[in-house]
Amino acid sequence: MAQHTFLVDMKEPLVPVIPMSHTAHIRSHRKPRRSASTLAMRAGVAGGVLSTLAVAGASGSANAAEPVTQTLELPTLTADLAAQAAQSADATQQAAANYQLQAERDTAAANAAKQAKADLADAKQKAAEAKKKAEEAARKAAAARASRSTARTTLSTSSDSGSTSTSTSTATGSVASVISFVKAQIGKSYVLGASGPSAYDCSGLVQSAFKQIGVSLPRVSQDQSTAGTQVSLSNLQPGDVLYWGSAGSAYHVAVYVGDGMFVGAQNPSTGIVEKPLSYDPPTGAVRVL
Repeated sequence: MAQHTFLVDMKEPLVPVIPMSHTAHIRSHRKPRRSASTLAMRAGVAGGVLSTLAVAGASGSANAAEPVTQTLELPTLTADLAAQAAQSADATQQAAANYQLQAERDTAAANAAKQAKADLADAKQKAAEAKKKAEEAARKAAAARASRSTARTTLSTSSDSGSTSTSTSTATGSVASVISFVKAQIGKSYVLGASGPSAYDCSGLVQSAFKQIGVSLPRVSQDQSTAGTQVSLSNLQPGDVLYWGSAGSAYHVAVYVGDGMFVGAQNPSTGIVEKPLSYDPPTGAVRVL
């Protein structure tokens, strides 16, 4: 069988080269010549085949290059995935921070509620104690008012019956000197701790009045309320020392001057004054002279 070799020139048309058989020189063995049209047709077929092969090769080359294009796009996809992962991580971290903040707020609110409850309980306890003290003070004040009312009634009854000495004319000697002294101090100022001559407190006035006749009395009202003989308010005499409060713990003293009157250094607003016993009824009296 004869072999056909095709020579390809990139610049000129393809021309088939047909080798001759070894018996071609024998006229009887020569193949009949083909016409020019047949040769041209074969050349065209060969060119088409080669063109098809060239196109297929180019297509194959193009297909072979396609993965490279896809490979070049991978970094972009990887960057997108990394960005999405970073955003997801940020969102997760923010959510965790929000949860932690909410937990801290809940804890703070619980502690505040607990402290408020404790403060409320403490306030209620203090209010109860204050109420108890107020009630006790009110009871003591009521008792003191009742005692003064009783004393006022006693003094009034005694004055009406004439059993109390109400005249200074009967005071003689030392008693007259004490009464004269305290009356001479009326109008002077009350100063706590003062003992004259321009100002006195209650016990300072009493001590100074008896000191000028040579009788020494204690300085404070608590001691002066027990310095002599206890006498009833219904049997008062001029010169007796009146006291307010109980004997031994008196908080105020004055001198009874007769006629139901007393002289004493009352307070900073009034100073030394002469007042009736009903003005501020005393709770007891002692007789020094």
